[in-house]
Amino acid sequence: MKHDDGISNPSGNRPFTNVLEVNMQRRKVLAGGLAGAAMGFFSSPALAGMTDWEQTGNDTRLLGFTPVPLAEGKGPWPAISTDYDYQVLIPWGEPLEPGGPAYQWPPTAADQTRQIGIGHDGMWFFPMEDKGCRDDDDPAHWGRHQHGWRGGENRHGMLAINHEFGRSMHVYGKSAPERLEDVRISQHAHGVTVVEIQKTGRVWRTVQSDNARRIHVNTPVAFSGPVAGHALLATPNGNIPLGTVNNCANGHTPWGTYLTCEENFNGYFGARNAWSATDEQRRYGFSANGFGYGWHLFDRRFDLSDEDYRNEENRFGWVVEIDPFDATQTPIKRTALGRVKHEGVAIAEGRNKRVVAYMGDDERFDYLYKFVSEDNWKKMRREGKSPLDHGTLYVARFNDDGSGEWLALSIDNPVLAARFADQAEVLTFARIAADLLGATPMDRPEWTTVAPNGDVYCTLTNNSRRTTANGANPLAPNPDGHIIRWRDADQHVGTTFTWDIFLIAADTHGTEDSFASPDGLWADPDGRLFIQTDGGQKDGLNNQMLVADTRTGELRRIFTGVTGDEITGITVTPDRRTLFINIQHPGGGDPTVTNFPAERDDVTVPRDCTIVITRKDGGIIGS
Repeated sequence: MKHDDGISNPSGNRPFTNVLEVNMQRRKVLAGGLAGAAMGFFSSPALAGMTDWEQTGNDTRLLGFTPVPLAEGKGPWPAISTDYDYQVLIPWGEPLEPGGPAYQWPPTAADQTRQIGIGHDGMWFFPMEDKGCRDDDDPAHWGRHQHGWRGGENRHGMLAINHEFGRSMHVYGKSAPERLEDVRISQHAHGVTVVEIQKTGRVWRTVQSDNARRIHVNTPVAFSGPVAGHALLATPNGNIPLGTVNNCANGHTPWGTYLTCEENFNGYFGARNAWSATDEQRRYGFSANGFGYGWHLFDRRFDLSDEDYRNEENRFGWVVEIDPFDATQTPIKRTALGRVKHEGVAIAEGRNKRVVAYMGDDERFDYLYKFVSEDNWKKMRREGKSPLDHGTLYVARFNDDGSGEWLALSIDNPVLAARFADQAEVLTFARIAADLLGATPMDRPEWTTVAPNGDVYCTLTNNSRRTTANGANPLAPNPDGHIIRWRDADQHVGTTFTWDIFLIAADTHGTEDSFASPDGLWADPDGRLFIQTDGGQKDGLNNQMLVADTRTGELRRIFTGVTGDEITGITVTPDRRTLFINIQHPGGGDPTVTNFPAERDDVTVPRDCTIVITRKDGGIIGS
């Protein structure tokens, strides 16, 4: 989703572009600055010893597929490598289960609670076999959840999928809601779908399921961790906590649950009457009109000027845990992970089996975070404690010399104690706490992914407002984005790290590898990095997915979407022979641009959908 139009960070913290410029000059990657140097990282390791894949001596070629040519990645229909096939699955409005309410446009609010939501984004596939292996000591189970690469069921599972957004005109055919029913349609199209899918022959389909469900803005939720029960989550009205919204990217835990992330939640709030934003509300981007959804006009929960619902906005901006195998479970907002505009959360198993979560806050000039559980996650679960409720939240500061520090967001720090009353306030207003600690403002940190060798990657999608003046530095402004990587000390749990730039998108323009605005990201066990895009592509391309060989720098385009869309979401079956991705907002919702995924001669509203990708020869995806 395109968010390159807002800035909520007023701090004077040193921008990442300045740090990067000094670092690159210090290391003298190539004479002449970044303009000719960005891709130089690929040809020789920039951090000696950082990437184990580069030192294995393995000459096996990772990318053997025929790439989609630049000339074919355009227009109203997808293009895929000639070595691959794709299938359309679960478009917006399809029944959650066979026999449910069929798609119609516009939908009703009641039907939408039993249909696939809109704005397909992050997702994860949970093999049916894994439902019984949550806390045993078989390391293969962790491997399946983290990378989908060992054993498991490859034809049957639960798919948990986020629904990020849907504009009013697209959802119910009006430029703004005219009644509460209109608002409910939009609200019920957001959130999360948990659906059971099975492969019959060569085709994936939804099947009847006791655990299929929709979780939306009006679904009861619970809070856990340091902010649970705090006054900041209580409203004068006394209404119970409900809902999750703007569910962007995601994560998954080693015990088999799904993590959905609330990103641009501020845009669903507005003010019907006179209202003045607090400092905290301004830092999170709240405004009288929001993003134009108009929910506040008919639903008091989203009216910032309604004193009875004060603090309702503090109930959003969290990471939410969902059990895909138990439809009776109440989704839990894990407050120890902080309240920001979470793009996603990548989970790693750190030293002594501590759970580590890497997270980006997707707005220009905001920050990268990590959470480290206080103990071994299996031990904590045996003791009845969630590993996501007890631990330390950190924010990143990048130094000129290629080093970095993780700064603890703790009330024990005198700087934070002077501003906040308790740890719950620190976490609820994590952005402000990070400002005070001097974290490094980044260019829209989005998806993170953890490679099996310990490298962590993050897409920095773009920042057209970057104004650092340096003619030799193409990241000021940075309209096309880049990818950073780092490695933490002490197997993910340390408070220092080393970093470098993996790829700068601008240097690919005009080549067959052309791309811009990297967003979705996944590292596979062999050394491939899957890169998805969301933003204006160069050279006339639609948004796309590429695959990089992190050892050699080779880059190939495997799939392109349709005009006006975004390519997002990525998950695999355990054998990595089936890949699921999403096409979001095809044609911007305009049927005159594309009617995908309908038949080409149909005239209908285009619909977000999941794409199932397989190799024609049945091989590993990306090979």
